[in-house]
Amino acid sequence: MDEVDRGILNIIQDEFPLNKQPFKVIAERLGISEKEVLQRIEQLRNTGIIKRIRATFNPWKLNYKSTLVAIKVPEEKLKEVVDVINEIKGVTHNYKRNHEYNLWFTLIAEDNIKIKNILNDLKQKTKIKDMIRLDSVKTFKLKLKFAV
Repeated sequence: MDEVDRGILNIIQDEFPLNKQPFKVIAERLGISEKEVLQRIEQLRNTGIIKRIRATFNPWKLNYKSTLVAIKVPEEKLKEVVDVINEIKGVTHNYKRNHEYNLWFTLIAEDNIKIKNILNDLKQKTKIKDMIRLDSVKTFKLKLKFAV
């Protein structure tokens, strides 16, 4: 990674242009072509430095519900269960934990009924019944930015 790559990463993390041609705006800020910005982003994706570029919305402002779910998954079924969870629309991320409940994920949906239905469907598909739903009582939003 060079200084231009670092510049791209810093801009897309915190100052992504809300524009019809955002990569052109980034290019102009960095003094390079739009084509070069796109090539560099693709290279950063190919090397795993960038996982994805996407907008993050505040579900509460959109009247959606959000919950954290913890599941107790036998180690031999972990990949299978993760694959099912990754297909669920509304799962923002999941991660393995060193805990009795070893797989955790966040889920956002239109309402609590939809969340309940999604979790019931997950139980049926995976045959995992030991699941804890942890609804938030108070929201703390931390701004995460990696200075590159």
